[in-house]
Amino acid sequence: MNNGLWTSVKDNVVFVLVSVGVAAALFLIAYLAEKLIQKKNGDTERILTTRKIAMIGVFSAISAVLMLFEFPVPFAPSFYELDFSEIPALIGTFAFGPVAGVMIEFCKILLKLLMKGTGTAFVGDLANFVIGCSFILPASIIYMFKKTKTNAIIASIVGTLIMSVFGTAFNAVYLLPAFAALYGMPLDTIVSMGTAVNGSITSVTTLVLFAVAPLNLLKGGSVSLITVVVYKKLSPILKEGSIRKRSVETVK
Repeated sequence: MNNGLWTSVKDNVVFVLVSVGVAAALFLIAYLAEKLIQKKNGDTERILTTRKIAMIGVFSAISAVLMLFEFPVPFAPSFYELDFSEIPALIGTFAFGPVAGVMIEFCKILLKLLMKGTGTAFVGDLANFVIGCSFILPASIIYMFKKTKTNAIIASIVGTLIMSVFGTAFNAVYLLPAFAALYGMPLDTIVSMGTAVNGSITSVTTLVLFAVAPLNLLKGGSVSLITVVVYKKLSPILKEGSIRKRSVETVK
């Protein structure tokens, strides 16, 4: 393992344990939601088949690579950047369900940590995972009830709004204070970095309202648009294995 990554784990063991607990809770939510929807729809397919696991690996790798390419935004301080790693995650969760989506998000973060380590004492990595899940989980649950293009658009809009509200609150209540504590940095110093970009940012509240919320709306909107455009073309390829399996079972 990367020595720098291992040092970060040792130095921030409590935060890492909290992150693992959050990940476990999200997996459980995804699993229960998917089982309930499958039961309602009379779907008996296993949640994780061999083919799904393989596709999760592919989408996770693509997401991890996309996560390495981050772009600054003019309305937020430099530690908030835009990336498009949620595109493969949203496509994967539409195709294979909420559990697959959470696994893609989780594996993406692990791969990114192995490739690049953490530059935010794991705070940014936890934020990316949890806020990403707050986007894809509601979107995938809504889409599973009725798999149409219209419902995919509705699901993406709802996911974007939930991510924006949750991400804004999560940053204000937990992530920014955790970042400040882990780095021994006063919150006022972090706020001042936002003030340098936008004079209207004068507190943690205005920082999340004028920087985090618009960033999440921009990210959710762009990811949703790209996913809705490309998913219909990719869907037959992604589902080919499942369709073939069901056809064989029907013949038998």
